[in-house]
Amino acid sequence: MQGTRVASRYAKSFIDLSTEQGSLEKAYSDMKTIADLCKSNHDFVTFLKSPLIKTDKKQVVLKEVFGGKLNKITDAYVHLITAKKREIYLAEIATEFVNQYKEKKKILTAVVTSASGLDDTTRKKVMEIVKGASASEVVLEEKIDKNIIGGFVLRVGDKQVDASIARKLNLLKRSFNENPFIKEF
Repeated sequence: MQGTRVASRYAKSFIDLSTEQGSLEKAYSDMKTIADLCKSNHDFVTFLKSPLIKTDKKQVVLKEVFGGKLNKITDAYVHLITAKKREIYLAEIATEFVNQYKEKKKILTAVVTSASGLDDTTRKKVMEIVKGASASEVVLEEKIDKNIIGGFVLRVGDKQVDASIARKLNLLKRSFNENPFIKEF
């Protein structure tokens, strides 16, 4: 809870600062890069959260990792976060920044989970359906989960449509278990 509150406040302040400086789009791109790195590299997050590594060493490593890749304002902001010993929240701040940016720009994220990925026709259909239900811009995120066997699960915000084979099999299994007929001995 504490990490989320800190991340939310730091992200909001950075959105306000980057908007004021006229570099919101660049800041979004940078924070998305940081969030993606933190999602894909658990060792990097562990490094940031390590109390054994001094702040100046973390700043040197961050300069090496992001050197020349980040906008000046984002680079200064990351430096400020580490100087304030808040680098343990950098992954959460970056993720929260991306979420707040999307909320500010009214961008919806639709997550489609399928067993083997979507083909172009299905992807277009899903985009049409989601865009038709909302006036916002839509970003489609695809995930693959072999456990759903077939079909798809579509999640937009707090709404979910589960049209997976695994769900249908579970419903069928449940209906067989709730059989109202009396068993003969």
